[in-house]
Amino acid sequence: MSLTAISKRKNTKARIISGFMYSLCVIFTGFILSLLLWVVGYLIKIGWQSVTVAFFTQVQIPYGAEGYPGGMLNGLLGTLVLVGMAAVVGIPIGMLAGIFLSEYGANSKLSSPVRFVADVLAGVPSIVVGILGYELLVVPIGNYNGWAGALTLAFIMVPIVARTTEEMLRLVPHSYREASIALGATKARTILRVVVPSAAGSLITGVMLALARVAGETAPLLFTALGSRLLTVNPNQPFPSLTKQIYDYATGPYEAQKRMAWAGILVLISLIFVFNLSVRLIARSKHGTA
Repeated sequence: MSLTAISKRKNTKARIISGFMYSLCVIFTGFILSLLLWVVGYLIKIGWQSVTVAFFTQVQIPYGAEGYPGGMLNGLLGTLVLVGMAAVVGIPIGMLAGIFLSEYGANSKLSSPVRFVADVLAGVPSIVVGILGYELLVVPIGNYNGWAGALTLAFIMVPIVARTTEEMLRLVPHSYREASIALGATKARTILRVVVPSAAGSLITGVMLALARVAGETAPLLFTALGSRLLTVNPNQPFPSLTKQIYDYATGPYEAQKRMAWAGILVLISLIFVFNLSVRLIARSKHGTA
């Protein structure tokens, strides 16, 4: 057999294997997308009929009272406040830790322990974080409160943001740093004006993942914020949240509450999707005009 025939045979075999692997990728991608569409379609089918104006304008109404079951305004507002408070604490700490690991920790003895601790904390079950928040924040204060819930969510956010920030900053070419320093910029100025803006889109994606993670948490809030039927923004008292209200309704005995729970799940997923999409579009537009 000539070398040409052998080469053609190898090329044919390689094309067959490549086509087979490509087909597998397409099949499993379609399978995952079909599961996603099935879940979303199921949520829309069950939850959409309970998404009314009252859902967004009324608070939780007890069984037997006029207007039962009311809406989830207190839970929606409470979740937005809790996630906002958690972001104010968790995002700066996580990003600064990630910047340290990426830009300053190359020759530091702290980098490996910090990275290891961040990886461990990212995998800690949220209920464990909730119990920790109960012991450290609820017991000393003497009552459930919104501060404890927000700080517990921030604790969950920090390792996710830190590791994402580190990995995204490492993707920025070193030539950017060298060029900035060669022009006389300090290292700190190089990081703030060159490195971070270059990875802004990826950093925002990491932050969104962290926000989406804590926005859907229930277990930590059971031990810290607890929940409330009242429309309140006072973090010194038990604080409402959409996930806690969904949990209460889904495990309750009344069918009307169960339907409201499905509506709450649909609204929560929709809010996270819209928020993620909006931020990504804004980040892309700013990156394109930079």
